Parts: sequence; structure tokens; C-alpha cells
Amino acid sequence: MANDDEDYVYDEATGEWRPASEMAAVAAAAVEVRDAAGNVLADGDSVVLVKDLKVKGAGQTLKQGTVIRSIRLTDNPEEIDCRHDAIKGLVLRTEFVRKR
Repeated sequence: MANDDEDYVYDEATGEWRPASEMAAVAAAAVEVRDAAGNVLADGDSVVLVKDLKVKGAGQTLKQGTVIRSIRLTDNPEEIDCRHDAIKGLVLRTEFVRKR
């Protein structure tokens, strides 16, 4: 049973207000994002490219071994949002990166 002084969070999936502790458990059980080597990735991690990648729309190739810092996880467990000096709005597939 929930405490009366517990915080509640609105769950958009169900449309209900649920205890914050319950929502934290749901978030922890969410799908893990893994790199090419099977390591678990998290927001803010640095990754290294495992192969050369041609970037669509940028006319540029990112070379194997390029370090990408401060990744952000997306709703899709197979993609990460990244920043690179020369390319804005870069999204990479997790199969092409390895945790640093």
C-alpha cells in the first residue's frame, strides 16, 4: 500500500496517476540498449565507431575509431542520438558503436 506522502507521476501510457516508486520500477525494467559488443549503453556514455560510416546528407564519412561523446538514448533501442563537431542531429545504429 502506498504512503499518503508519496509522490505521484502521471503515466501517459495508461492515463493514470501512479506512485513514483512504481514508475521507477517500470523504467528500470525498460529495454536495455546494447552496443555491438553487447555492453549496456546509458545516456552520457562515450562510444567509438567500429567501422567507417558514410553519413547521408552530410557528404562525409566518419572513420572507424571516431569517438562520439555524450550519447542520448532514443525510444528505439537500436538507435542513439549523438553530437559530432561537423554533423548536427546525428543518429547512429547501436550495431556500429562500442562503448568506450
